[in-house]
Amino acid sequence: MKKILITGKNSYVGMSLVKWLGKNPDKYSIDCISLRNNGWKEKEFSVYDVVLHVAGIAHIKETKENAHLYYRVNRDLAYEVSQKAKREGVKQFIFLSSMSVYGIESGVIDKNSPLKPKSNYGKSKLQAEELINPLGSNEFKIAFIRPPMIYGKGCKGNYARLGNLARKLPIFPSIENKRSMIYIGNLCEFLRLIIDESKSGLFFPQNADYVCTSEMVKMIAELHGTKMRMTKLFNLILRLISISTIKKVFGDLVYDKQIDEYKNRYTIYDFETSIRLTEK
Repeated sequence: MKKILITGKNSYVGMSLVKWLGKNPDKYSIDCISLRNNGWKEKEFSVYDVVLHVAGIAHIKETKENAHLYYRVNRDLAYEVSQKAKREGVKQFIFLSSMSVYGIESGVIDKNSPLKPKSNYGKSKLQAEELINPLGSNEFKIAFIRPPMIYGKGCKGNYARLGNLARKLPIFPSIENKRSMIYIGNLCEFLRLIIDESKSGLFFPQNADYVCTSEMVKMIAELHGTKMRMTKLFNLILRLISISTIKKVFGDLVYDKQIDEYKNRYTIYDFETSIRLTEK
């Protein structure tokens, strides 16, 4: 039986994984802790095989006033937890990082892509990776997970905002683009494989197929009985606009499929099924 400690007691990914692994109570024993105060420092880590660190700050607007929080929580706290895990004999440490470490809004990311984060979120995640990585050894395996946009029922972020638009707008731009995304169910299965196989290294999980924003919004609208008309009238204007939000919605941003060593072994849900489960 694998004994797993998840940091981030109320995190979306953490709680989703608890439910996922809970289907096999004979194989996994899972505890969750909060890092909001110093109580976690008294927690005995030595009884666990795996520490999955998902606690962090995300989905809040970045300002000069809150910039320090990203580094204190996403970097410094993560490093402290990893040090404690190694010191107390944990065999595997899994760190949930982000695609944001690349700092690009459009393009294709492969193993040779430079790391140039622009946001405090991306910078703090990358700096955490750089601090934690030297701790790795044969006895203390470290896995860094850099997922693209995560979505699923109850998940915050860009998907939720697009979902709200899909339920309200009568018209939406029809643009053919490609985005790497991952459904929470597929991510949980991926994490299960990483845990079962005691893997270490860099990982880039994503859905089997790239996502077209327009097709996704149309699908969400149809599931909610909204009559949405797709139009190409605005395409040229949207392609020319260099606003960050527009690029994030309608631009291309994908992981090269060759960098996924698991080759979608973890894809339990196809895209249409995942949207139905998210919106039901």
